[in-house]
Amino acid sequence: MMMEKILQQNSERGKSLFLHSCCAPCSSYVLNCLREFFKITVFYYNPNITEDAEYKKRVEEQKRFIFRLNEEAGEDGSLEKGSVFPISFQEGDYRPESFFGLVKGHEADREGGERCYLCYEMRLREAALYGKEQGFDYFTTTLSISPMKNAVWLNEIGERLGEEYGISYLPSDFKKKDGYKKSVLLSGEYDLYRQDYCGCVFSKRDRQRNKGKEE
Repeated sequence: MMMEKILQQNSERGKSLFLHSCCAPCSSYVLNCLREFFKITVFYYNPNITEDAEYKKRVEEQKRFIFRLNEEAGEDGSLEKGSVFPISFQEGDYRPESFFGLVKGHEADREGGERCYLCYEMRLREAALYGKEQGFDYFTTTLSISPMKNAVWLNEIGERLGEEYGISYLPSDFKKKDGYKKSVLLSGEYDLYRQDYCGCVFSKRDRQRNKGKEE
């Protein structure tokens, strides 16, 4: 896998990574996996989370989790398994209306369809833009850790936007090698709030429908 090849290059260790994160649970395994290699800034940009209370709950949980990781590592970044870099946090603009405008006409799309593709692109574009402006070496997203997210699409979009903005994209499929299972375990270990839908009103609608069928 391309990401593993990059991580094996000692010359890349200590470079900066602008990491788009969708939520604390999905970031848990990714941050634990990458903080030994990169100086990471978590970029929380998710206007698709269209309920204000839900957004605030998720963003605070993301900040709490980063604080815990940095606290455990100590000022010198030392852990039993080796040294790690401190993790920073940056919150993007929260404007749900931009998401609704983007997906207008796709309200009835199935989960994982074209509406999701547009949403992936919106969030990755913002990460590429800000990552480039702030001089980061790489950008990527935690989204590929979810079994519900299309890693092929995410990597295609990321590579294209990386070329467009002039910033390297870190290709990934974090769900591989039990990444998703490990994120579930870490969520339990850190007592993270773990939602059961992506974030938009459409994914919540579909989740509630599926729950009804299961019952």
